[in-house]
Amino acid sequence: MLRELTIRDFAIIENLDINFQANMTTITGETGAGKSIVIDALGLLAGGRASQEFIRQNANKFILQGLFDLPNDSQVHELLQQLGVNTDDGNLIIQREYSRNGHGICRINGLMVTRAILRRVGKHLLDIHGQNEQQSLMHVENHLQLLDQFDSAISPIKQKYQVAFGKYQHFAKQLQRRKKNEQSWAQRLDMLRFQAKEIGAADLKKAEEKQLQQEKEKLENFQLIQRSLANSYQLLTGDPAAIIDQVGKAMESLEQISSFSATFKKISDNLASAFYLLQDTGHDLSNQLELLEWDEDRLEQVNERLELINQLEHKYGNSVAEILAYYQKITRELQQMESSESDSDQLELQVRQSLKVAQKLAEQLTKLRHQAAKKLTVAVHKQLRALYMDKAVFEVRFRSLPQLDLNGADKAEFYIQTNPGEVVGPLVKIASGGELSRIMLALKTIFSVQQNVTSIIFDEVDTGVGGRVAQAIAEKILQIAKHSQVLCITHLPQVAAVSDHQLLVNKQVTAGRTETTVHWLNEQQRIDELARMLAGSQITPLTKEHAAELLNLAIKSKKND
Repeated sequence: MLRELTIRDFAIIENLDINFQANMTTITGETGAGKSIVIDALGLLAGGRASQEFIRQNANKFILQGLFDLPNDSQVHELLQQLGVNTDDGNLIIQREYSRNGHGICRINGLMVTRAILRRVGKHLLDIHGQNEQQSLMHVENHLQLLDQFDSAISPIKQKYQVAFGKYQHFAKQLQRRKKNEQSWAQRLDMLRFQAKEIGAADLKKAEEKQLQQEKEKLENFQLIQRSLANSYQLLTGDPAAIIDQVGKAMESLEQISSFSATFKKISDNLASAFYLLQDTGHDLSNQLELLEWDEDRLEQVNERLELINQLEHKYGNSVAEILAYYQKITRELQQMESSESDSDQLELQVRQSLKVAQKLAEQLTKLRHQAAKKLTVAVHKQLRALYMDKAVFEVRFRSLPQLDLNGADKAEFYIQTNPGEVVGPLVKIASGGELSRIMLALKTIFSVQQNVTSIIFDEVDTGVGGRVAQAIAEKILQIAKHSQVLCITHLPQVAAVSDHQLLVNKQVTAGRTETTVHWLNEQQRIDELARMLAGSQITPLTKEHAAELLNLAIKSKKND
């Protein structure tokens, strides 16, 4: 659910912080006070498109932030894990910034993401329904998914089908690649064989190039190395003034006085250390001179090896490590191609067999979907009767696909007839705002549990209705709030009265600037606001009594539910 919303310099809102609560919350206020601006802000946090028009006058940018509880949805968890978003505390913080220069920033828990990624996450956090907005139920491509979610028997068969369809696609693509261009296939195969043979014959080692370079440098500078070692050894040990002998005599001289003071002792010890170190160095120089050997053939071998590595790097990578990585890649591809080449008939058989398995599961899916459609039709008619649309007719119509796709062999679309004598038409083309609102609520009541969206927002979906229909809409929205947090902008007192919480949006002018404020209403304030919604500006004691009665009836109804 949405827990906190922060708005800075957005439209006519300068600075606003709202802490939201669970269940059903209505947002009320005068027309133009800024209620829908709050919904606009939430729409942007869900990945909506931003523009400079949203930035408050004289401000450089707007800043939006929403704190959400992490949804219990495996798709969201998998997506966030792929992005590297830390969710250990169970919270999601969504941030949007947009500047006048057109530069926008989206963040999830501090990690910068694209707006496309934000939309993918946002659809699991917020489901915004506006009077004229195309939401999930108004997209035909979502109807089949909603039907599949409605009946739990469909999910396990659908999962099996998608695994089978994936295997079929894998084999079919292999066969398609093979048959698309036999000549290109053969040329690719020959090239991979040549490259693999060339790299494999070189028998490269990861650290080899560096070691060869060092050995080459040593061989090319043999005379300098020999001369430097011999000269150093002569200076340390040769007559008549060997350095080691001179240091040894100085050490013996200092040892005679080292007991007379700590300073003498320290100097004597330091000199002794230097003497023994010089002795070790002399031995090391002697050993290196004995081991030093000129090998002209080895230098030629090293140069040839380095030249081979250089040639391979020009062809296959900038380093031995890159060449070896490329070698692994083409070896795998070569194995696949050779395997495919050797058993072309087997591949065609696998395509036919995997397609047959997928088709059989698709037929089971189709059968289950038609059964689910009948159940859904009954459920929708029940909901529509409660919303005083008992003459309406709801249908799920199917269309068979020419070939299988990831969802099977079917396309589904919801159709509706709102009044007797009218043509049954696609749900997405329903014209009447009031009827559309009730149909949306009927479907949302049924699908809200399966969709698992943390927060559902209704932006004046009750426009154009009143009386008993308004009361029925209020009850439906309250029913949806049992499964998800619901935020509802409304002008209907019947809807506001049944809500668990109520926010009032006010607009005021301060220092010549229009500002919007939002605050929670207590019981008495709710009565006053309901009275305003009932009577407008002329509020009488009788209006307040009616408002109090409306609120009390709603409270009693919820207790008895």
